[in-house]
Amino acid sequence: MTLSGLTGSPSRYCLQLPAQGSGSFTKRVPAFPYIRKSTKLTYLERNNWAGSIQRCIIQKASVFKCAMDASFGDTTNDSNAIFPRINIRDPYKRLGISREASEDEIQAARNFLIQRYGGHKPSVDAIESAHDKIIMQKFYERKNPKVDIKKKVRAVTQSPIVLAVTSRFRIPSTRVIIKTSAAFIVLGVLTVLFPTEEGPTLQVAISLMASMYFIYDRLKSKLRALLYGIGAFILSWLFGTFLMVSVIPPIFKGPRSLEVTTSLITYVLLWISSTYLK
Repeated sequence: MTLSGLTGSPSRYCLQLPAQGSGSFTKRVPAFPYIRKSTKLTYLERNNWAGSIQRCIIQKASVFKCAMDASFGDTTNDSNAIFPRINIRDPYKRLGISREASEDEIQAARNFLIQRYGGHKPSVDAIESAHDKIIMQKFYERKNPKVDIKKKVRAVTQSPIVLAVTSRFRIPSTRVIIKTSAAFIVLGVLTVLFPTEEGPTLQVAISLMASMYFIYDRLKSKLRALLYGIGAFILSWLFGTFLMVSVIPPIFKGPRSLEVTTSLITYVLLWISSTYLK
């Protein structure tokens, strides 16, 4: 029986077309001529993808190998290989690590190099020597830490007590600094040049009155000038006496050297309070 149209079977599909010319013969052609070809193309594409992935993995492995070689040396499997950095004096550069490396990183670098160059005894000795030097240096730094002077000074200057004290002072104008400095310098010169048997009593009294005057001239308050002046004078004299008795040896000769030196220290502290106290 002759049919024109689509016929199919579970394993094959085809179109039966009338033959060209006379008669009732038909021509069988595949309905999907590219199925078998596309199956082959899909198989080839899968092979191409697998090859690309394998090449990518090999390329990544070579990049990782280059990174390891840059840090620790060549990683070719040669038991008699010589360590290329055997003559480098710096132990950190010899192991290929930074100075901030942790102990785990140091140990990992040592183990890697020993495994790589274990067949060459001079290389092993060089690697072990660099490892031991770094470990001993790390141990010494932990046992004797370096004192960071800048950090210590910053911590002291930012402490609450120091901030509270420094907040009571301010920098005045240049005219005030020159005026107070000249007054106390004159008192200091008179105390040194003309000491009396009773001590520099007159100069000390003048320094007290000068201090009260300069404080009043800046703050415009008689009460604060009186309190600040007397308080600064007492603290300055006590502090100067403590320094001369316990810390500083006698500077001037004579029976009144202690009083003269204490007076000079008192003048310095009074000048600071008269000029910078607020």
